[in-house]
Amino acid sequence: MAEYGLDVHCAMLLEDYRDQLPTYSLLQQVVMKELHALVKQAGIELNAIESRIKTEASLAGKLALKGSKYQTIKDVTDILGARIITFYNEDVDRIASMVEALFLVDWDNSIDKRKMHQYDSFGYNSLHYICKLPKSRYFDESHPELNDIAFEIQMRTALQHVWSAIQHDIGYKTNIEIPTEYHRNLSRLAGLLELADNEFSRIRTDISDYRRRMESLVQKGELEEVLLDGDTFHSYIALQPFEKLNRQIAAITQAELQNVPPTAYLKLLRLMGMNTLADVERMIKENSDDAYQLALFQLGSTDIDILSSNIGLQNLCIVHILKAGGGKAGIRWMFDIVNGVTPNNEVMAEIIMEQAEKLAFIQKK
Repeated sequence: MAEYGLDVHCAMLLEDYRDQLPTYSLLQQVVMKELHALVKQAGIELNAIESRIKTEASLAGKLALKGSKYQTIKDVTDILGARIITFYNEDVDRIASMVEALFLVDWDNSIDKRKMHQYDSFGYNSLHYICKLPKSRYFDESHPELNDIAFEIQMRTALQHVWSAIQHDIGYKTNIEIPTEYHRNLSRLAGLLELADNEFSRIRTDISDYRRRMESLVQKGELEEVLLDGDTFHSYIALQPFEKLNRQIAAITQAELQNVPPTAYLKLLRLMGMNTLADVERMIKENSDDAYQLALFQLGSTDIDILSSNIGLQNLCIVHILKAGGGKAGIRWMFDIVNGVTPNNEVMAEIIMEQAEKLAFIQKK
């Protein structure tokens, strides 16, 4: 083939490639559908999952270099290639185990470049599997050839992928002689990225361990050691710590409680000086009676039949603020934090302050 300078054998292989392009395109669709379903089922967050069919020019270049090793076009195992890019090292292994269960892996031609341990190999630390579709997974009577075509799946982390792309962009792995100084600098950067890859995995593991430990402490009721944050607050809310007070308040008018996430109150609680879940627990114990009395003044003469599930927490915070001397300004501040700043917050603060002034703990001050 004159335009590529190929010999007769390689030119025939390239012609076969052209004839088989529709088949490779169909195989690509099937493989990507299976991979997407696999990842979705596993619930793994990925940086990317992509595929490509080798271009004619790229294949011609490969055949020009080593076409004699291929007897037929099916011997070229990377014409269809898929790449799965994870955020963490350990997810590469998770994906790999699922790919092994999904496809037939040609172990003789697959390679784990992560085990090469070359000093400059970070950007090439991919796991490469040569696979085929098993008939037990997918078979189309009109296209039985799909089960006979090999394809490649690469699995690597995002940092490995970026590093590989940068190396390719600057021509690091070309035949051009590169001064030792540049080799050394690139190797140093590769080491830093490899360290970062490992540290991201370690930090994720540490955070997961922390979350499990905090959740266990919450379940056991050992709240003094549990810092108040998004995760621990979520675990605490699952125990329904405000449910008793909510039911008492709802019973005033036989109202229905409408579930509303208490997320906005996390920031308020922390600004109020609650550092641990034990602090929140103490607020509940110390203020529940007064929070209920406030609700009586709020609802006693109404026929409200729907209340937010945050009514108990809201009244607990109001009582806490008033006991700390926050007054009407403190109540408005609370509503500004929870609801966002609006003129209506001043009106609500005024009404609540009028109701609260009748409470015993206010009159005693």
